[in-house]
Amino acid sequence: MAFQKELMDYAEKMVPVCEKNDVISDELFKEYGVNRGLRDLNGKGVLTGLTNISEILSFEEKKGKRVPIDGQLWYRGYRVEHLVEEFTKTGFGFEQAAYLLLFGQKPDAEEADEFVRLLAKNRTLPRNFTRDVIMKAPGRDIMNSMTRSILTLASYDKEALDPSVANNIRQCVALIATFPLLACYGYHAYNHYENYASMYIHRPDPKRSTAENILALLRPDEKYSEVEARVLDVALMLHMEHGGGNNSTFTTRVVTSSGSDTYSAMAAAMSSLKGPRHGGANLKVMEMMDNIRKNVSDWTDEEEIYAYLSRMLDGEVFDKKGLIYGMGHAVYSISDPRERIFKEYVLRLVEEKQRAKDLVLYENIEKIAPMVIAEKRHIYKGVSPNVDFYSGFVYSMLGIPRELYTPLFAIARIAGWSAHRIEEIIGAGKIIRPAYMSVMEEKE
Repeated sequence: MAFQKELMDYAEKMVPVCEKNDVISDELFKEYGVNRGLRDLNGKGVLTGLTNISEILSFEEKKGKRVPIDGQLWYRGYRVEHLVEEFTKTGFGFEQAAYLLLFGQKPDAEEADEFVRLLAKNRTLPRNFTRDVIMKAPGRDIMNSMTRSILTLASYDKEALDPSVANNIRQCVALIATFPLLACYGYHAYNHYENYASMYIHRPDPKRSTAENILALLRPDEKYSEVEARVLDVALMLHMEHGGGNNSTFTTRVVTSSGSDTYSAMAAAMSSLKGPRHGGANLKVMEMMDNIRKNVSDWTDEEEIYAYLSRMLDGEVFDKKGLIYGMGHAVYSISDPRERIFKEYVLRLVEEKQRAKDLVLYENIEKIAPMVIAEKRHIYKGVSPNVDFYSGFVYSMLGIPRELYTPLFAIARIAGWSAHRIEEIIGAGKIIRPAYMSVMEEKE
């Protein structure tokens, strides 16, 4: 429309004006001792709170020096690899891990059964919600679709604004249960109306786990293998929590501290997670791998792979950003514990799906990329793959559309967000209000 073009033309004209007046130099940050992105020069986050929910360890103190170690991730005092091993022995682990995060203790058999039953019972949406909300104005951005649905669910909750702890627990458990529906139904609506594909809306099965229901909801025949469901279950466990300092969890706590309701806090967290610097990393890995497949003729030739990755780091190929996606992490140094755990399950799925050729390429990049980075960036502390390096590969083997990669992250992370929201309500008691120093030039 003409008026929209006029507005866009105006916006483009004003970009140089904003760039002139909104730039703040690195020198000023140094002068006032302010850390960009709440991170110091070594990349360590500025301490902004305390939590009992999880912990990330990547260094240890030795003789007064910080020494890199293999990464560790702890949920409520338990190492995540031990939880994965324990919880998956008797069934699916996501639900038990969610209970642990929410309530701070492992469930016994009776408590686990009760929690699973409540999740199954609440894995439903209000009458006509799918038709009237999810199917209206569908789009490729499923995160936006889910966020709209979360905010609309508040209109169906008569106690939406009740600030009591019990009410917040009720709302959080209900959202953990319904997130798979919001994601899968949102995708099917988009796929039907925008891609002209067939649409099918399956009802969740109360006898199935969260992982099993996701696979069944996505597939026309609702069928999946035991290996597929187990691998997705572990993926959800590894993505459900990652310390209070990541962007979306911090957003949850900031909004919660203002006294806002559960639906608003979770919608804000969704808006944070969808950012490509946060939840969209596995998509960048998949785009990078597509590019490498097209441009590297022999996936077993380490010299050819080395040469192409070197060009990638030099900003000559792929997106020309000078990055090898899926390598390294803002917090972990030597290794990402989630990737170490996940790799074992990746191998099981590779065997079932007969994707050994793809695995060779992934493993060669995993081996060669750190050497390229060490040479080009002079980083010798060790660079290892993070969990996003393999998660997209797993989702592709499961036949999950790329539009759902970040929503899958949200389906897992809602458990962690919920735990932090409850902890903030019970333990904090003050609005989070950081300070900003004005460096504005006085003009009068």
